[in-house]
Amino acid sequence: MSGEAPPLTAVAAGANPAARERRIGFACAFAVLFVWTGFLLSSRLSASQALTPWDVAALRYAGAFLAGLPLVALLGLPRLPPLRLLAILAAASFGFPIFAYHGFTLAPAAHGGVMLPGTLPFLTAALGVAFLGEAWTRRRIASLLVVAAGIGLLASDTLGAHPGAWRGDLLFFAGSCCWAVYTLLIRLWGIGAMQATLSIALWSAPIYLPVWWFLLPSSIGQASGGAVLYQLGYQGLGATILAGLLFTRAVTALGAPTTTTITALVPGMAALAAWPLLGEPLGWAGFLGVALVSAGMILLVGRLPERVR
Repeated sequence: MSGEAPPLTAVAAGANPAARERRIGFACAFAVLFVWTGFLLSSRLSASQALTPWDVAALRYAGAFLAGLPLVALLGLPRLPPLRLLAILAAASFGFPIFAYHGFTLAPAAHGGVMLPGTLPFLTAALGVAFLGEAWTRRRIASLLVVAAGIGLLASDTLGAHPGAWRGDLLFFAGSCCWAVYTLLIRLWGIGAMQATLSIALWSAPIYLPVWWFLLPSSIGQASGGAVLYQLGYQGLGATILAGLLFTRAVTALGAPTTTTITALVPGMAALAAWPLLGEPLGWAGFLGVALVSAGMILLVGRLPERVR
């Protein structure tokens, strides 16, 4: 009969793929938190390892290229139209990390946390409204306001303790703008996680490394072998391959607003970890800011729109 309800098994079969996609998205988004926190700490550490920002970028691209080769052998070459490839490289491969590495020579890890992933939810929200016609729900606005209050407290606790670090903060903000543009582009063009990540891994090194070798200032010969190997591994495999796959997959599954609101936890995690690891303390306002950012994230993801359930 036409009025009968569909069998329970059919309902479950239709619901399971969406629920599974949502779980995958959350797993990837929360995994990004730890990889990006490590990126902030490792990048700040590089400033004390006799490596110039150009050196760290070179190690990032070389490490990503080496890590990407086995994936290419297994999955084949990624194929993006030339103009789209150049746009992805400019935003995610060159703009974001190079601005960030130079910022860390001028400002501490907590600043990088506030200005890189901390501003990302607001930048992606603005780009989504401007280019994708996304609406701002009341819950989303409320969550962003809570996150903004938390970021403000964290900033007030850390930014004033380092006079002159504003130059690094501007570079961090430029890096966040680059990553927000990358987030917009992968959504606009429907680029998959593996395709985007492998394109970045394979093309960055051949473009950048000859320029670095012949033209850019380097002190890599003065750095210890351990420092070089660590940055090669973490910046290449961790911050490029792993973080790229996880972030892009999370955006595909959950959407940019939810993903970037979850990653707003990174500033607090980086600030908390930088205290014992890098000797950059956090005060009471910073702790309260961490709590507020966490509350804002929970407010958004606690009740997701139907389209991502």
